[in-house]
Amino acid sequence: MQAAIDIDSVTKRYRTVQALRGVSLRIEQGEFFALLGPNGAGKTTLISIIAGLARASSGTVKVMGHDVVADYRLARRQLGVVPQELVFDPFFSVRESLQISSGYYGVRNNDAWIDEILESLGLASKAKANMRSLSGGMKRRVLVAQALVHRPPVIVLDEPTAGVDVELRQSLWAFIQRLNRDGHTIVLTTHYLEEAQALCERVAMLKAGRIVALDRTANLLQRFAGGTLVLSLSGAPLPKSLEPRVVAGPVGDSRLHLEIGRYAEVEGILAALREAGCAIEEMEVAHTDLEDVFVNVMSEDAPEAPSAHPSLAAPPAAGQGLHHGGSARDHGLVK
Repeated sequence: MQAAIDIDSVTKRYRTVQALRGVSLRIEQGEFFALLGPNGAGKTTLISIIAGLARASSGTVKVMGHDVVADYRLARRQLGVVPQELVFDPFFSVRESLQISSGYYGVRNNDAWIDEILESLGLASKAKANMRSLSGGMKRRVLVAQALVHRPPVIVLDEPTAGVDVELRQSLWAFIQRLNRDGHTIVLTTHYLEEAQALCERVAMLKAGRIVALDRTANLLQRFAGGTLVLSLSGAPLPKSLEPRVVAGPVGDSRLHLEIGRYAEVEGILAALREAGCAIEEMEVAHTDLEDVFVNVMSEDAPEAPSAHPSLAAPPAAGQGLHHGGSARDHGLVK
């Protein structure tokens, strides 16, 4: 089966800035895929190349088998992109904007689909409203609708929930998950890593224009398995034998944070505390999540982490559901 998106050795240079440094990535049809990285890592540049808004300095990109340069018309029809920026035409209503977007792709008589999109994204009551009158969150919803209006098999969401309310996040993810179940490929970039952990089967992490991690989400979480034992103590000071486990906690958290690799280690830590005469006033275990993985990967000095190799990053079978970290419902992303 051909890949939904096939990126081969892509580089991009802007004068003296090397934005992408030989990125290769294959995203299979039906995947829910996360593309993560800090600001300036090259995520938006890569998306712009996929969408045909920028041209790679070298390398190739194909969408559903169509080269984004040599066969750009067909490649663009296979793709729906929700950009970061709130870009809209101030002279038309919401429905008119969607009808015009349909016309760009040669799609006619799709009012039933437009109605379904409007209803699913909570825009039905705003269908006749001028785009200028909408709030920022509503404009964001229209951008999502415009990306879906031609029913593309591949959907790229670039920070789709930035600055929007909880209600929109819930309704958006419920709708996008439904599209994914129907076979659409979803590529997500987000700074809300709990979203990526709950929704995405595979994750690629970019740093300084290179892929530094590429694996299934569950494997990445396992790679940094463990957690932190968070304690409030009184009485005797912490025994010296436990000092190597002390790690920095969140800013403003004065509690003691001890690193643990396995839950079985907790019993030994508690025994050492009892023997030293420490009284435990409060205790909790903080689990490793994708944010912890992200911080660890970004702090590595190596230009390319071992998990970036394709042999360690085989995608799941198409249509495979959420199998890690609970469902989106468990994470409060959908009702």
